Amino acid sequence: MGIIEKTAPYIEKLPGGGIVLTTIDWFFNNARKNSIWYMLFGLACCAIELMATGAARYDFDRFGMIFRSSPRQSDLMIVAGTITLKMAPRVKLLYEQMPEPKYVIAMGGCAINGGPFYYDNYSVLKGIDQVIPVDVYVPGCPPRPEALMHGVLALQEKIKKNTFKNKK
Repeated sequence: MGIIEKTAPYIEKLPGGGIVLTTIDWFFNNARKNSIWYMLFGLACCAIELMATGAARYDFDRFGMIFRSSPRQSDLMIVAGTITLKMAPRVKLLYEQMPEPKYVIAMGGCAINGGPFYYDNYSVLKGIDQVIPVDVYVPGCPPRPEALMHGVLALQEKIKKNTFKNKK
């Protein structure tokens, strides 16, 4: 029995004696992008499409996405629907309670820019990006589940490009 086998039984020899080299960025970003826990914030009709995306036909679980109801356990907030001025501070509070790194997807025309209520309603926020930073925009009224899944794939690509040396 060699000295490596006695001191470190968790080391496994690769076939052919190969060595795997990677960066810490690739390792953590790959783990993050494949295990996003999301908190949905559905306020209007877009929430129905969001729930359909999490159901059996479209199945968010295959991307490693698990629904969480607590902001303290979530990596991603999906804001879907019309945000009123009264609701905006609550969305901001939930965003601030999420741990770093945190991401936001704005789903639907109302969450992106106020939608059909942009000109006619004084009580509607003209886009959630006025309150919290948004990483991915998914347009539509309401967007189809395929569009939301495309937005998630775009977010995964963004997560994959993060580096630790650029962090504060």
